[in-house]
Amino acid sequence: MPAAPALPPENRLQSIAHARRMVIGEGLELPPAVLGAQRDWIERSWRRCLQRGRRPEERVEFDSVPLGAKRASQERNHELLSAAAPLLDELARAIARTRYFAILTDAQGMVIDVRGAMDPSDRRVRCIARVGVDLSEASIGTSAISAALSELHPVWLHRGEHFYRDTSIYSCAGAPLFGPDGQCLGMLDLTGIETVERPELTDLAAQAARRIENALVLRGKHALVLRMNWPGHELGGDSDALLGLDADAWICAANRAARALVPQLASVGSRVHASEVFAVAPQRLFEHARACELLDTGPMELPLWSGLLMQLRCRRAGSDGRAPLAAARNRMSLQQLEDALVRQAVDAARGNVAEAARALGVSRATVYRKLGGTQTRRGRPRKATQDPS
Repeated sequence: MPAAPALPPENRLQSIAHARRMVIGEGLELPPAVLGAQRDWIERSWRRCLQRGRRPEERVEFDSVPLGAKRASQERNHELLSAAAPLLDELARAIARTRYFAILTDAQGMVIDVRGAMDPSDRRVRCIARVGVDLSEASIGTSAISAALSELHPVWLHRGEHFYRDTSIYSCAGAPLFGPDGQCLGMLDLTGIETVERPELTDLAAQAARRIENALVLRGKHALVLRMNWPGHELGGDSDALLGLDADAWICAANRAARALVPQLASVGSRVHASEVFAVAPQRLFEHARACELLDTGPMELPLWSGLLMQLRCRRAGSDGRAPLAAARNRMSLQQLEDALVRQAVDAARGNVAEAARALGVSRATVYRKLGGTQTRRGRPRKATQDPS
């Protein structure tokens, strides 16, 4: 997403000063080339501040929200704080030598956590790096925090691109955070004070935000968790699409990658059933999770109704998705083991019963019997047919 233009530092500051004169001083419309492509959100924020009757020379108070609101936000964002804590520590180590530090806010722009190398004696640090301070646009004007929350994409803001002169000492990278329901929960900010411009931190903030969002999905109390990616991609990375299903196969959680992959999830609050996404019966997903636990099976490939072919691994609540077969034998009957092995072979053969039968060394009739004699299309059972082979 938007990064600062590759200009020498003095040219960057001159461009920013020129933009301020045009918009704030003269009320003119800003040509895109002045601040760089896709950075018109800065001008929009400046104009909102002007419409509130604000002027850049006014003092910024950096007010804290009332104690009751602070406590309510921390309680409401307990899961976010818990999921973000280890990642914030990693971020703090990564940027320790750059004189930047990390700030986590809620969806209203109130600080709920701060990590990193900070000088507590520096008033400019204390102004923003404290839990409970209000860093919304209405409070401190244009900032990476307010921009990320209003634009809902990663941003970079340097020095005079902030509205107020009091905040023109800061350089910030910001990325919004989305919950498993698709709602914006808050934002992650990396801030430096009178330091070198580092727009590359925008990518770091965006990656960290994605990891926090994934952690929130994985920590949820779902009956089933699905991890998906394209065939040929190794599952287990931050780019995986994650879905949480309840016991009835309704999708109750999704990360951003999953929402991009499944159009039905694009609308926040939409209620989508797994049978509307996967071109197999949802029970197959639960069976695969069981097979992963019992047989340490690999991922399977499944088609979506969109026509896309995905690889995925499923795990049930309370399971890491893998368990040795030796331990499984203590919990399964021979019949259950046979059924799981047949299902695994069919999945490995991408639904080709004849191929699965050859791999198992049994007849096709045996495979059909173990599968229950049905195959599924759009979640509705139909009678199994013989393979042309």
